[in-house]
Amino acid sequence: MNIHRIDDAFDRRLEPARHNGVVQGLFSLLSRAGEFSIIWHVVIWLRAIGSTDRAGEALIFSLLLGAESLIVNQGIKRLFRRSRPDANGDGRFNVRTPVTSSFPSGHSSSAFFAATVLATLVPGEWAVLFFVLAIGVALSRVMVRLHHLSDILGGALVGAALGLLAVPLVG
Repeated sequence: MNIHRIDDAFDRRLEPARHNGVVQGLFSLLSRAGEFSIIWHVVIWLRAIGSTDRAGEALIFSLLLGAESLIVNQGIKRLFRRSRPDANGDGRFNVRTPVTSSFPSGHSSSAFFAATVLATLVPGEWAVLFFVLAIGVALSRVMVRLHHLSDILGGALVGAALGLLAVPLVG
């Protein structure tokens, strides 16, 4: 089975859930929270409140998250130029229409970059929460029909790899 068939089969399985108002609201929220990595900047800066050392970590984290975005959105995506499942996304969801190509998912990449780095800064149950949130943000992009399953999987791999490279720079 080729990757396009797997992507299409996964998309078809999600279609019934797309009609549910709660699902629409949840995945719209997750997708929008991932825009410009807002959720990840909020997390790291909330952690920094009251600590000069943590503020330094937060600044480095935010700068590296910006670098990750440039690498993925202005670098890797230009190599693939894959079309999106729906150029405007699914109208049932309240999300911004991206201008870059589909592979790899920038939301997924930044989410797994952030979760990888944050898990080293705040281990334990919080690390699990970061990865659950990253999975939710990544899946939201398939749910809103702006990415294929393979886009978010590729983004997760790229983001985690870049996150592992960034860990020594942050902490």
